[in-house]
Amino acid sequence: MLFMKILQSIYLFLFFSSVSFGDERPNIIFIFADDWGWGDLGCHGHPYVKTPNIDRLAEEGTDFHRFSVASGVCSPSRTAVMTGHFPARYSIDGHFAWVPSNQKRNMPDWLNPQAPLLTRFLREAGYATAHYGKWHLANDMIPDSPLPSAYGVDEYGAFNCAGPQMFVHDDVKMAIPFIERSHELGKPFFINLWMHEPHTPFHVDPKLLNKFSDLDEPDAIYAATLYHADLRIGELLNALDRIGLADNTLVIFSSDNGPARSVPAAPLALTYDSATGLGYGIGAAKGITGGRRKYKGSLMEGGIGVPFIARWPGKIPAGKVDKSNFLSAVDLLPTFCELGGLTLPVDYRPDGVSQVSALMGKEKGTREKPLFWRMSHGYAMVHKQWKLVSDRKFSTFELFDLVADPLESKDLSKLNNEVTQNLIGMIKDWTKSLPENPSGPVFSSLRAEPAK
Repeated sequence: MLFMKILQSIYLFLFFSSVSFGDERPNIIFIFADDWGWGDLGCHGHPYVKTPNIDRLAEEGTDFHRFSVASGVCSPSRTAVMTGHFPARYSIDGHFAWVPSNQKRNMPDWLNPQAPLLTRFLREAGYATAHYGKWHLANDMIPDSPLPSAYGVDEYGAFNCAGPQMFVHDDVKMAIPFIERSHELGKPFFINLWMHEPHTPFHVDPKLLNKFSDLDEPDAIYAATLYHADLRIGELLNALDRIGLADNTLVIFSSDNGPARSVPAAPLALTYDSATGLGYGIGAAKGITGGRRKYKGSLMEGGIGVPFIARWPGKIPAGKVDKSNFLSAVDLLPTFCELGGLTLPVDYRPDGVSQVSALMGKEKGTREKPLFWRMSHGYAMVHKQWKLVSDRKFSTFELFDLVADPLESKDLSKLNNEVTQNLIGMIKDWTKSLPENPSGPVFSSLRAEPAK
């Protein structure tokens, strides 16, 4: 008995020593923008977009220049955040659309609510959990899809989900009272703040357009749209200051994929979205990638390399730019859970790793655990310094050294054939671990019977 007590004491000492964040667990606010390009920030040198509040996060925290999401489009990227898994493990290779489109693409109609979930893990550990903004782990055109409350979320206001659609600009307006209630109850909180901007349609505030009247109309619309989102982030940061929670709250700003970009001759026209309403269409999409290749929908860095700025005063270094640590969206679940002081279930195997030490300013060097991507048009993989991008048949591919060439300017596949073939073999082995078809409670009653 004495021996067991000694072992238990050693275990508790080691556990609490490894989670050296003081007696209080941090609150966590994860701001996930929609189609926000790496270059669409004042602190990243945008020529006319103004983001003073996000720039403040960078000044008071660390700006990670090497962060990658798990897809070039929305739904799979969000799946990775929620599950810590590559979205292909759930047959989610594209965005959730209406049921016939999902069925045609061999996709489920929503993320399985029985999957391991970040929000459920944190809620079971005592966190108050909330989701405000875009959902898109289902679709508003699928009325029998599970509500966000089925995914370990205590409170929510959302769009691109079943049920009533939240007004797109009410995200922070709803989040602040939740923060105040959680604080009054003495509970740490976790908030997914998944902003609409700058996805089409652009729901621009006419008053803000005047601030950019010197620009062409499409650029003014784009700038005003992003500026509106930044203003709301400022309201959130001011609320944390007012309530006295800034020092114990981790705030992260990122984006679900790279920016959409209109062709030069695209007309400026209004378009209607069933979840968010009427606004300007693709003609006002002027996002930039900071030199990264291609845009939304691509597995090149312009499609999956996005902003990632983290602030936690006194814990995360202030005013730092980190160009060495390579973080991924699948790392967020194990990272947030470690910060929350909880141990992951023994049968759960994340595809990512905890990045707490990287957040705290420690250099980790080359990433050892490989990352994989699958979309309808191809695969990608990162292992150590190497990145391979290929079509689905491995007939065309490119190889890059992301450490020496983070902007993918030089294809090294012909010079490093052994590395190329090794990575292709690793992708093929990974695909063998993936399901052939979606399974579980993930199908709408609106599905047509398969043709016989």
